[in-house]
Amino acid sequence: MKTVHQPCPSSQRQTAGGLLSGPAASLPRLATIATTTVLVVAAISAAQAESQWSQFRGPNASGVSDTAKPPIEIGPDQHVAWKIEVPWSPSSPSIWADQIFLTTFHDGQLETRSHDRRDGHLIWAHGVKPEKLEDFHRTDGSPAASTPASDGQRVVSYFGSFGVICYDIEGKELWRHPLPVALSGGRYGSGTSPIIFGDRILLNRDQDGGSSLLALDIKTGGTLWETQRPGFSGSFGTPVIWSHDHVNEVVVPGGVRLKAYNPASGEERWVVEGVSSFVCTTPVLGQDQLYFAAWSPGKADSSFPTDWPTFVKQFDKNGDGRVFLSEFDPVTSDFLRGMDIDRDGELTEKDLNAFRAISAKAENVLIAVRPGGSGDITKSHVAWSFNRGLPYVPSPLYYDGRIYLVKDGGLMTSVDATSGKALYTQERLGTAGSYYSSPVAADGRIYVASLPGKLTVVKAGGEKPEILHQADFGERIFATPALVGDKLYLRTQTQLYAF
Repeated sequence: MKTVHQPCPSSQRQTAGGLLSGPAASLPRLATIATTTVLVVAAISAAQAESQWSQFRGPNASGVSDTAKPPIEIGPDQHVAWKIEVPWSPSSPSIWADQIFLTTFHDGQLETRSHDRRDGHLIWAHGVKPEKLEDFHRTDGSPAASTPASDGQRVVSYFGSFGVICYDIEGKELWRHPLPVALSGGRYGSGTSPIIFGDRILLNRDQDGGSSLLALDIKTGGTLWETQRPGFSGSFGTPVIWSHDHVNEVVVPGGVRLKAYNPASGEERWVVEGVSSFVCTTPVLGQDQLYFAAWSPGKADSSFPTDWPTFVKQFDKNGDGRVFLSEFDPVTSDFLRGMDIDRDGELTEKDLNAFRAISAKAENVLIAVRPGGSGDITKSHVAWSFNRGLPYVPSPLYYDGRIYLVKDGGLMTSVDATSGKALYTQERLGTAGSYYSSPVAADGRIYVASLPGKLTVVKAGGEKPEILHQADFGERIFATPALVGDKLYLRTQTQLYAF
């Protein structure tokens, strides 16, 4: 944008009110320059907003684009702008301008990759080879499960088996910050993703010992601060930034408790007690409140035995009175090994009692938190709570005054964000199975992908989910879609699509 000023003789400027001369003559010109500057900055900001999905689940992990207008009819043969084959990992795509960033575990290396958003071709890929891999879920997990984040100059990736590594957008390594191999929460692998806030990278590193919230300098990778999180393990949620009342807070989900910290210093600000014991989800913001929802097996799962004789009866396969993880198929073993506190491969009454103690403090619940609290705000700042249709892995979605939840089995719930009143509860989407991908929304529509590979497009609002379109991709979907411009980007088990 360029403004042309017509010269006037004798340093005079003609205005609606007459002639100005001397110092006053510069005022309209300064005002024009100021206005032009504001318009340029606004245009740049708008253009950037329309070409960014810069971290896990987009702007502040919201899952919402206010500008994107992706197609409704999306499928393996519908509205495909391009598709390319990519190595499998469950991490989601992030986007800045014309680049799509992915992480993957490929040829024994933990890779960060850049693809061209216009046609999908690989621009660059760089990897690090870890000395040792963290434990991860053998059927659904990967040591490259975290989504990279970008600020337009850099792209930052986190790997639980290595630490944090930063490249410029052309693929040149800028720095690396090695960390000890993560003692993966529940031995399922890492799931949290890094976020960028100003000049720092914030990383939730909850694990089976030594859990912490870490802040790194984005330019050097040096540690700015690290706050220990004793008592937290097995949480996979990504932090969000909550700005209100002239303060910023980084809110971090975790087992049993939801906590907020000062992003400048790491000092704890508030805590809400009594959420799920095992957390996979990320909070969302809307209507000046913060919303968090999570479910995990345990207290609210009546089919799970909590006394030792019943536990042995159900899980002792060879009848010797002992329960070893090696007795089970991989899926069941991966589920149960999160209870193996001493990691000796055997589940004992001590392990079960420890699990029960954690579950006794936990609650599977959706909560709305009001701003402005400090200390323990469980009773003072929780506006409302709701306990039906809760998600295990997919994060909640705030969109147009509602909270949407997606539960395994293809069940959708919608709750009024102001009152907590159910608008509809556990309505079937017609796509059964587990859900790992989180719902995203744009242009009045919600996009939901199931683990077996079925995508459902739902009209936002209404008294029940109005299904606009469904498609079967024929392979599993772990990743959360990205929404930029007129396109939706989806990573399946073997492909990266642009629609």
